[in-house]
Amino acid sequence: MKKNKFALNIFTVTLIISSFIACDSDFNNLDSDVLNSDVATNFDILNDTYDIITYNNPLGPVQTNNGTGLSTLGIYDDVYGRVKSDFVAQLTLSNYDPDFGDIVEVDSVVLNLPFFSAISDIDEEGNLSYITDSVFGNSPMKLRIFESNYFIRDFDPNSEFGDSQAYFSNKSASTSEMISDASLEAQELTILPNPNPSVDKHITLDADGNITISDNGFILTQTETEGENQNTVVTRQIPGIRLKLDPTFWQNKILDQEGSAVLSNENSFLEYFRGLYFKVEPVEDQGSYLILSTSATSASITIYYKRLTDSALDDADTTEPASFAMRFAGDRINFFENNFNLNIPSGDPATGDSRLYLKGGEGAIAKLKLFNGNDTDDDDDTMNAFESWKNDFVETDANGNFVKIKRLVNEANLVFYVDDDFLSQQDPEKEPNRLYVYNIDNKRPLEDYFVDAANNSLPSLSRVNHLGALQRVDDEATGDGIKYKFRITEHINNLLLRDSTNIELGLAVSLNVNLEGQIAQAQVQSNDDSLRSPVSSILTPRGTVLHGNNTEDETKKVYLEIYYTEPND
Repeated sequence: MKKNKFALNIFTVTLIISSFIACDSDFNNLDSDVLNSDVATNFDILNDTYDIITYNNPLGPVQTNNGTGLSTLGIYDDVYGRVKSDFVAQLTLSNYDPDFGDIVEVDSVVLNLPFFSAISDIDEEGNLSYITDSVFGNSPMKLRIFESNYFIRDFDPNSEFGDSQAYFSNKSASTSEMISDASLEAQELTILPNPNPSVDKHITLDADGNITISDNGFILTQTETEGENQNTVVTRQIPGIRLKLDPTFWQNKILDQEGSAVLSNENSFLEYFRGLYFKVEPVEDQGSYLILSTSATSASITIYYKRLTDSALDDADTTEPASFAMRFAGDRINFFENNFNLNIPSGDPATGDSRLYLKGGEGAIAKLKLFNGNDTDDDDDTMNAFESWKNDFVETDANGNFVKIKRLVNEANLVFYVDDDFLSQQDPEKEPNRLYVYNIDNKRPLEDYFVDAANNSLPSLSRVNHLGALQRVDDEATGDGIKYKFRITEHINNLLLRDSTNIELGLAVSLNVNLEGQIAQAQVQSNDDSLRSPVSSILTPRGTVLHGNNTEDETKKVYLEIYYTEPND
């Protein structure tokens, strides 16, 4: 709780400072461009609210080999029901055509899959404490690992343009090509038991053979002997999944292949060893959900062994430790299994919906129409909602192009209220802290995204002026969600001053808003070939329910608010 409060305090202070900076910037521009001390008293700061149309868009299977370098694994329960996520990943060798030396004995084979984490404290003895991120829950799970026999292609053979192959969350490469469980589960690997779980903290396995979830790092020690001297080497590893695998498989699969063509280059190796399939099962109908950085250097399988030293090949007693690493640097595909207890309805684009169902993964997004979705048209006799609004703010020529300002927009916000009645049976901590609003036509962030401050080290504090975090009761990290507010001032000014098209907007749950400016949106198997999903939405299992424009509670109806400056004469 203290850590949560500390993070919340940082967030609050940052948000307040950012607000002051933003306000200062607004009024400085206003003063320099429009106002001065002689005429300032002839202006009023006003605000108006506008209705918008909001409706649901359930997703089909989503593309999950999206280039993020992240993999999801686990089980997640919320108001929508249960989501289970497994993944298959290719391995690459740390070097090809390797020389292992004269092997005497394989000591161990260690799998390491790190969590996202940061050091939170260091005690007097140098022990580290960590805060983990993107770990949902701490219940143990059963993990099974298989050698996969499914060949993951780089390119789509059905494309005329050499497009990359897309793989989808329902175990498919297309609507007509499914990936069978038999091809993914070619051979199950043996995970070695933990001989003393109460003492041995080097692996994340309990006495029942289930993986444990913890924010504790690993302290690894190794005693090295040189002459009469002994030296203990201490290595620290960040929290994650760390398991020991049966060495026999890896001896046969890797070490015994020294000098063969299958280890000579990446293409040959990926054909020979097609990947590993990670599959989870609940324990006592419970589980946790993990976002793993499988692209990290520390995400690896390492074979530790002893070999004869070069100086004493004839002396079997003279050995040295050696290791060989394989990393998850190839393609990765996530598979989702949804067991929802509610049906996400298709929305009404004409009149909008009463509730908006937003769910990450293979879930749902929402679509938004400002000013009834109208744009400038050729009808000179009547004004539609968009033209009428635009006429209030700017003067245009006969073609509807900007001429001069009538009202100066200071700030524009979209405001959405959480449906707390619908979410009353859900733990508030499961409500997503961040949502993402975007241009659904060009599948890109709004202009406000790019002018807001990014924080790459703390994504939870990134671009908070534009994509405001969830406001909670009493500002407590564990409080019930109240509302989200998204500043879209630049987008509104583009409509007014730069004659931009009044396109539809999208709204989705987001794990990390920074990803949206870096990685293209993912394909969706849908009747709408143009439909895409933000990648940060695919990565998170979280969901929420918001009041739409047709909600029964008028006090929580979604709206657009615009603050503007207008001459009072």
